[in-house]
Amino acid sequence: MSHEADAPETERPGIVTLGDLFPDGLSAWQIVLAVLSVLVGWLLSRFARRGVLKLAARTPGISDSVAQLAARFTQYALLLVGVGVGLAFLGANVQPLLAMTAIAVVVLILVLRGVADNFAAGVLIQSRQSVKIGEEILIDGPDGAIHGVVQELNGRTVILTTVDGRTVHVPNAALLTGVLVNDSRHGARRSTVDIRVARAAALELDVVVDVITQAASEVEGVHSREHPDVIFASVSPARWMLTLRIWHHPLHGTAVVSGAVRGVAEALEAAGIEAVVTPQQGPPPLISPEAI
Repeated sequence: MSHEADAPETERPGIVTLGDLFPDGLSAWQIVLAVLSVLVGWLLSRFARRGVLKLAARTPGISDSVAQLAARFTQYALLLVGVGVGLAFLGANVQPLLAMTAIAVVVLILVLRGVADNFAAGVLIQSRQSVKIGEEILIDGPDGAIHGVVQELNGRTVILTTVDGRTVHVPNAALLTGVLVNDSRHGARRSTVDIRVARAAALELDVVVDVITQAASEVEGVHSREHPDVIFASVSPARWMLTLRIWHHPLHGTAVVSGAVRGVAEALEAAGIEAVVTPQQGPPPLISPEAI
């Protein structure tokens, strides 16, 4: 029994004890100063958090999620500084704590590197106001271009709703580094309508243009500030190829173009002008159809 009592205890490596942190003992003044430093750090962290929130509220382009995250980071950082100063007053051996903190920081950096990239990109997007909620944008996607309306901006993604009802989550980093087309920033968007008019002996081109522009200006949704105009695409002995250009709200393009096609076609028919009115088509196919 005596040999077991006198046997030295085996030290467990890697465990930080109070003796390791405070090898020289503690005095009353050290404890008081340590408590005061922690208390001051806590008070400063609270005031700093409120200050960051007020500053973010006055800064345009900063969302609530970004402001809350920045405020919490500032609060915790100042609180840790107060704890560190308190440990310094206590004469603590902070090397083991620094080692564990460094390891934890490295692990967090490796794990949260993608999240940090998206968060930093989100801060830049919201501060520079590249996109806003309610705007219609066009971005590059894995299967082609993605066209949608911005519904939400958060610390990780930009959420879009496409015209066919799909919800798309675009990482902030991808949006910041990729090609971005903002269709709403100007406040209006231009669309075009192709018109093929059959030539006749008594038909004047200026009359055709007047009928088209007058009909287009009466379509609901067509802006009166930017007047509709007609440009000449081609002229041949058999027909005139015209292009009608109209301006409208960025989100109302499909409805306005449809109304313009119908209104112009009815006006030309009422005037006795033989014509074909179609929305402007995309790029022609590589292999032309046999007949049109």
